[in-house]
Parts: sequence; C-alpha cells; structure tokens
Amino acid sequence: MAWVMWFTGLPGCGKTTIAERVSAILSEKGVRARILQLDEIRRAITPEPKYTEDERDIVYASLAYMGKLLADEGVNVIIDATANRRRYRDFARKLIANFAEVFIQAPLSVCMQRESKRKAKFSPKNIYKKAAGEKAAVPGVNVAYEEPLAPEIAIDTTRMNLEESARYTADRIMALYNPGNIKI
Repeated sequence: MAWVMWFTGLPGCGKTTIAERVSAILSEKGVRARILQLDEIRRAITPEPKYTEDERDIVYASLAYMGKLLADEGVNVIIDATANRRRYRDFARKLIANFAEVFIQAPLSVCMQRESKRKAKFSPKNIYKKAAGEKAAVPGVNVAYEEPLAPEIAIDTTRMNLEESARYTADRIMALYNPGNIKI
C-alpha cells in the first residue's frame, strides 16, 4: 500500500519548493510520488475562490479524498497545502491508512518575505499584502493557522537550507515507509 505525506505550514514557508525537491530525491532512489498541489487543484474546484470556511472545508476534504484514491491505487502522494485547520489534516489521517504530516516551519515575517518574491506557477500572488483587505482570509494573519500537534516530520527552514530540508524529509520518508513495511 502506498503512503500520503501532507506538507503543511504557513503560505510562503517553503512547502512547494521542498515538496518538489523531495519528490526529485525520492525519484533518484526509485520511489515515485505524485504531488497534489492545492493551489493548482483549487483552480478546478473553485475557479474564483472566496477562501471562506465552507469553501475550505470542501476543498480540503476533496484533496484528502484524492490522496486516498491515489494511495489505494498504489500511488505515493505528497500533498502540498497549507490546511490551516488541524481538522483538515485529521480528516485525511482518518481516511488514509499510511498518512503522515510534514510540518514546514518558518516565522511569519520570513514567510511574508519569501511570499513577496515567489514565482510559483499556481500560488496566488501577494497574499500577505492582500491580508489587509476587508474580506481577506490569510492563514497566520487574519485566519488561524493550527500547527500540527505531533507531525511525523518537522522542518525549520530557518535552520536548514532547501537541500538539507529536502534530504532530511526524503530520508525520514524512506525510514517511515521502507520496502520491508510498505511497497514504495
């Protein structure tokens, strides 16, 4: 059975960059993983997102179920999504047999700086600048971000660079889901 890793953290913490590098490192080791990037998937589910609680409930439940379906078919999955409420990730944990959280940590000030410069293909631009808007809902600013209570993997991106973060994460994934335990 395949596994699902949910990369969570504030917008701009490095989830997408680390997820892509982890996927490449795993591929070099003969382990394939499909990345489900919420910012890309959201465009299909909610083409004009409002970022309301109800909308987030639907989007995150859909994402968790996509991960489950892929894992059930033997596809390893990396979910790249903030999932600001713990209940979103807890739902996925209940739904998916081999599930783990990867908590990508960085202070809000660092995330804001990174986000202002990011060139991610699907991520919304200038979300922290938009946080001052009347109807803005930005995790960590005017919407709560609930950190994982016991993530299987935790990365502090102010203490490790991209390569160190990705290699540590890939090594931990290999340790958690080695060939003797689960087909990878």
